Amino acid sequence: MSHADAYQGQCFCGAVQFTVSGEPAGMGYCHCDSCRTWSAGPVNAFTLWRPEAVRVTRGADHIGTYNKTEHSYRKWCTTCGGHLFTEHPGLGLTDVYAAIIPDFPYEAGVHVHYPESRLPMKDGLPKLKDLPKEMGGSGVSVAE
Repeated sequence: MSHADAYQGQCFCGAVQFTVSGEPAGMGYCHCDSCRTWSAGPVNAFTLWRPEAVRVTRGADHIGTYNKTEHSYRKWCTTCGGHLFTEHPGLGLTDVYAAIIPDFPYEAGVHVHYPESRLPMKDGLPKLKDLPKEMGGSGVSVAE
């Protein structure tokens, strides 16, 4: 699938707007406790982009940051609290939540941290114990 176009996204209230462009580095579902707790949901649908592919077009002064660890800098709108994206400096990637780029043709390719799942998904996609090897994980598959 080609993702050559740019796609617009925004926070819940629209105070922060952004575009993503080019090809995502990856897409999938994260089942880790951190993502589930942050998103207040049983699973997080992610799209991973090189930082230069994510451009805030409005409301940069309304972006708050929280980092529980040095691995993830979570961003949200300080006006409405809507979640925006998570920067992963060690990976050189930014996770833009799939739900806030409505016209992007999301196609998950993998489940990560699947043993932590609270919402088992039998969809035939690879299920990993943690992260792919190229992202510093073990790359070990687990049963669906």
